[in-house]
Amino acid sequence: MSFLAQTAEDPSPEPIPGAADGRAHLFNGRTAERYRRSVTDGVGLVASTVARTDRPFTGVTPAELAPEISGIDLERPLGDPDAALKELESVYLKDAVYFHHPRYLAHLNCPVVIPALLGEAVLSAINSSLDTWDQSAGGTLIERRLIDWTTERIGLGEAADGIFTSGGTQSNLQAMLLARDEACTLVEKEAAAAGETVAKSAILPRLRILTSQVSHFSIQKAAAILGLGYEAVVPVPCDQDRRMRTVALAHELNRCRREGLIVMAVVATAGTTDFGSIDPLPEIAELCDRHGTWMHVDAAYGCGLLASPTRRGLLDGIERADSVTVDYHKSFFQPVSSSAVLVRDRATLSHATYHADYLNPERSARNLIPNQVDKSIQTTRRFDALKLWLTLRIMGADAVGALFDEVVDRAAEAWALLDTDPRYEVVTEPQLSTLVFRYVPPSDGPGDPDLVDRANLHAREALAASGAAVVAGTVVDGRHHLKFTLLNPETSLSDIAYVLDLLAEHAGQYLALHIEPELSSRAS
Repeated sequence: MSFLAQTAEDPSPEPIPGAADGRAHLFNGRTAERYRRSVTDGVGLVASTVARTDRPFTGVTPAELAPEISGIDLERPLGDPDAALKELESVYLKDAVYFHHPRYLAHLNCPVVIPALLGEAVLSAINSSLDTWDQSAGGTLIERRLIDWTTERIGLGEAADGIFTSGGTQSNLQAMLLARDEACTLVEKEAAAAGETVAKSAILPRLRILTSQVSHFSIQKAAAILGLGYEAVVPVPCDQDRRMRTVALAHELNRCRREGLIVMAVVATAGTTDFGSIDPLPEIAELCDRHGTWMHVDAAYGCGLLASPTRRGLLDGIERADSVTVDYHKSFFQPVSSSAVLVRDRATLSHATYHADYLNPERSARNLIPNQVDKSIQTTRRFDALKLWLTLRIMGADAVGALFDEVVDRAAEAWALLDTDPRYEVVTEPQLSTLVFRYVPPSDGPGDPDLVDRANLHAREALAASGAAVVAGTVVDGRHHLKFTLLNPETSLSDIAYVLDLLAEHAGQYLALHIEPELSSRAS
């Protein structure tokens, strides 16, 4: 009797106690209808919640919400999807922060487009892992096509390549890893040509990264992770518009050369987190070419301009970069996470390659099998590219770019509103969709900047506690400021004016309560 025939005659195995229930929850052909019902119920709950949400936040505090969640006994399952969804509504959906609401004006969180949500539903159910071909097949090719599409939009050239990542921090980390190893390789080659040898451990302490003083903190974090230390990052001064001063950059490049230091990368920013400012990319590219230095552009925020029908010119010079970070989950209106790091020369991605016999043996590369893990610092990786793929196939890039144009236009209108409002001083006119400003009391009001600082902090916190709107805050020149980050095309100028009135009211009330006690305290 053949083994196949023998196994066909074997009776079904005895069910393990409790296992039958577990198998009933596995997604497969037998449970497809159960999956459909559960997901439909979940989507219905989210849709109805969003439809009736009238403010971006409830103002719930950690102290209020924590007991509800910590009181749930995870050893006692509810066993019923409906009951679980009802509980979830109480401990999560009711108090979630809703980025789709037009008065959410805080961080770089965007409302998301429906085609991307469709992609999210598909990719999570199929659960492809984008590390090797034998786990993803078509997903690998879809991701590669999107990488090619993005590098074409940037203009990096035919040798360009890249990989999807979890976000801008990881993209910047990988770019700095590639820049570090390229710099070390160059030094080693120069030493070998002179008949000398140099250890990598001797090179690392000499490496420096030059970036603007308002660039993203992930550059410092990357330097620390890569063994260079935070001090390896040299901040370059900015002009009044918070753009890197190229004269100062040239000075630092020359200083490093004189002192025997190696500038492994210059990091330009196309959309700083606080100000939305775009560094002068063409001039920075010229300096990098002159000094033979790797140029990285952190366009995590400004990448939406790649699809803009009207503002693509703001990114002129990005095509000369050696590496670029993009965050589709910021200005392409994609759900988290969806990011990528792109490089001009695909060969540089080999610095992240490691061959494991069980995963991506070298014979795979010789047989031209496309394993994406060869390019990534991650192994298991979600098929996040599918969200962008369906967005482009359903909406098209022009529609995405037009949405980003809308929020940039709205920020320009809001700046004009703020610039003429005596209650506020605004730091700089935005290039993208971020506004940094500060409440200032009337001319006959308190002149104590510390008291005004506290009024601005109070205004932000009181607004969030009310749930009427959510705004961000930051520190500029040692003083507390408020910040709008506009990423929702549904946000109107009326919404912005309404929030400004609320902020001024909260700040004014704080000053009215504290000005007299403050003056009395100082007098005594």
